[in-house]
Amino acid sequence: MIKSYQRGHEIIYNAKQGKWIYADNGEGVEIERPCKRCERMPTVEGHDACLGELKDVSFACCGHGVQKSYFGNIDIGNNKGDISVKANI
Repeated sequence: MIKSYQRGHEIIYNAKQGKWIYADNGEGVEIERPCKRCERMPTVEGHDACLGELKDVSFACCGHGVQKSYFGNIDIGNNKGDISVKANI
C-alpha cells in the first residue's frame, strides 16, 4: 500500500480507482480539506494558511501536525541548468 499525507490527513493510493483517496473515508483527495493542525484551508495561491506567502522563499510547509515545518529555495542561477535545493528543517 502506498500512503502519504495531504495537509496532515493520511491518504492512500487506490490502484483499482487509479487515484489518491483519504484513508479515513475513501473520498478522493480532489475534495479539499483544511490543514489538520491549524484547521484552515490553503490560501487562494495554494499556500499553507498559517504561513501565508513568504518573501524570497521557493517552497514551504507548516508540517500539518505530521512533521516539522520547513522552507527552502531553489537556485537555478548556474549555466548548466542544474537545480540546487536548500531546505531548512
